[in-house]
Amino acid sequence: MFDIKKIHPGITYLNHLPSASNPDIISLAGERTDLLPHKKLIKAAQNAIAHGHNQYENVNGYWPLREKISKFIKEEYTYTYDPEEEVTITAGSSQAITAAISTFIREGDEVILFEPAFYSYDLIVMANGGRPVYVQMKQPDYHIEWEEVQKRINARTKMIIINNPHYPTGSILSSADMEKLGRIVIGANIIVLSDESFNQVVYEGYEHQSIARFPKLAEHSMIFSSFGKALHIEGWKLGYCLAPDKLSSSFRKVHHLQTFSVNTPLQVAISEIISNPEVYADVIPIYQAKRDLLVNGLKRSKFKVTPSRGTYFQILNFSEISDRKDTDFCNYLIESHKIEVMPLSYFYHDLIDQKCIRLCFAKKDETLNKAVDIFNRL
Repeated sequence: MFDIKKIHPGITYLNHLPSASNPDIISLAGERTDLLPHKKLIKAAQNAIAHGHNQYENVNGYWPLREKISKFIKEEYTYTYDPEEEVTITAGSSQAITAAISTFIREGDEVILFEPAFYSYDLIVMANGGRPVYVQMKQPDYHIEWEEVQKRINARTKMIIINNPHYPTGSILSSADMEKLGRIVIGANIIVLSDESFNQVVYEGYEHQSIARFPKLAEHSMIFSSFGKALHIEGWKLGYCLAPDKLSSSFRKVHHLQTFSVNTPLQVAISEIISNPEVYADVIPIYQAKRDLLVNGLKRSKFKVTPSRGTYFQILNFSEISDRKDTDFCNYLIESHKIEVMPLSYFYHDLIDQKCIRLCFAKKDETLNKAVDIFNRL
C-alpha cells in the first residue's frame, strides 16, 4: 500500500531552503525564472479581467485557445488534433499528468519511467496502485538505451512516461529515439505519456522531437505541455493535454473532477498573444545565452560539464572537487558559500549519488556571474 506520508525528499528540500528568509543566499536550486512575462501578455490579462472574463469557461477550456493550440501543433509538428475533442486546457502540466495516470493506471499495472525523473511521476503511479519500473538514463549525456526498455516490457506494462526536453538534465530525444519508442508501443496496447513542458526551449538549432511529429505514435500517446516555461508564467499554472479522442474522452472525466474549470481570464489572455511571434522570439536566445554564460564561465573550474540541450537546467559533476555525497555537497555550498543548488540524487527513487548537482540558470546575469565566481574558487 502506498504511504502518502512519504513526501518526496526533493520537495521537502525545496520547501526548506534558507534563501526563502535570507536574501543574501544565491538560489539556483528551484525552477523559478527571473524573466518577466511579455508586456503584451500582461496587458492582455488585465484586459481580460476588466472586460468580464471572470466566470467559468467551458470545462475543456476556452475555445479560441484550444483552436489556436491545434493550429500551432499542426504547423509545428504536422499532426492534427481536433480542438473540440482532443485538446484540453489544464491547470498546468503536473495536474494534467496526475489526472492521466489516475485515469489509466490500476492495481498491478506497470509504468516505465526514466531516471533521473520529475518528483511526482512514480508517486502518482503508486498512489493509483501501479508499480513504477525504473530505467536509468546513461551519463554523461543522459540518453536512453531502448534495448533495456524492451526487456522491461511484459503483459502488465500499461504506460511509458517520457519527458522531452528532459527535466532535470536538459537532454533531448532524437527522431531515432522516437522511432525506437514507436516500435515498442505500437501494437502493444501501451500508452505513452509525453511531458513536453519545455517544448519551446531547445538549443543549438535542434528540432524538438514531439510525439506529434510521428502520427502512428501519436495515436497511442498523450502529450502534456505548459505555457509557463516559454512565457515566464509558471505561477499561472496553465497547460494543455493533446490526445486522440479514445484517450482524451476518458482523461477528461477525471480532469473535470479534479479542476472542473481552469481560470478563465488567463486563458483568454494567452489566446490573445499565442499567435504573436514577437512574444516567443527571444525565448531561446535569452535562455541559451544564460546557459552559455554559465557553461563558459565554468571552463576554469573543476566541474565536469556537458551543456544542456534544452530546458533551463544544467547538470554539473563535482567528482574532481569533493568525495562528499551530493546532498552533503549541497549543504556545504549553502553553509560555506551561500549558494543553493539541487542534489541530483533527489531525482532517483533510491537516491543514487552520482556526484552531480542540478542548477537552474533562468536567472539574472548578475546572479549567474556571482555563482560562476564561487564555483571557480572551489
